[in-house]
Amino acid sequence: MHPVNRSSERLALRELAAADVDAVLAVYGSSAATEHLSFEPRDREQVQQIVARSIAAATATPRTEYALAVIEQTTAELIGSCRLALDPHQQRGATIGFALHPQKWGRGYGVETVRLLLALGFHDLNLHRIWGARSPLNMASAKTTSAAGMVEEGTIREHVFKAGKWRDSVVHAILEREYQPGP
Repeated sequence: MHPVNRSSERLALRELAAADVDAVLAVYGSSAATEHLSFEPRDREQVQQIVARSIAAATATPRTEYALAVIEQTTAELIGSCRLALDPHQQRGATIGFALHPQKWGRGYGVETVRLLLALGFHDLNLHRIWGARSPLNMASAKTTSAAGMVEEGTIREHVFKAGKWRDSVVHAILEREYQPGP
């Protein structure tokens, strides 16, 4: 499926473009935005590579990864990125993740982003199960996924190696029969 174009009242998801590098860098280069993610802040060259890989993945056949820009509708500004990746180890399953610019936190954009990803997965891709993992310290993400209808399933021990040490991840998931489109 290309191009992806999903929207809510305040946000839109669209394919990443080469012109998005600086806006993505504002998120991925931020120590605040990446504090609970699985990677350290990225530099411009790394973000260029990520965007280039995302653009290439968008036209792959079959498409297995949907790395998308999160756009604030009123300003047309890229405020984050999100990803839905088909899980090769699970029939009709996928993982999701997202990162928003810290200046946009606390406005409910995370919940809207997750709901848009769930709609993409369940409505457009006919998935059965969608899951994501978060840092145990990221309580904002726990609230976000819960508000979007996802259920905490458990902990993956020593799942992420970051800043020289292993960190657990907490899994949140939702099944197609549990999915309820949000407001």
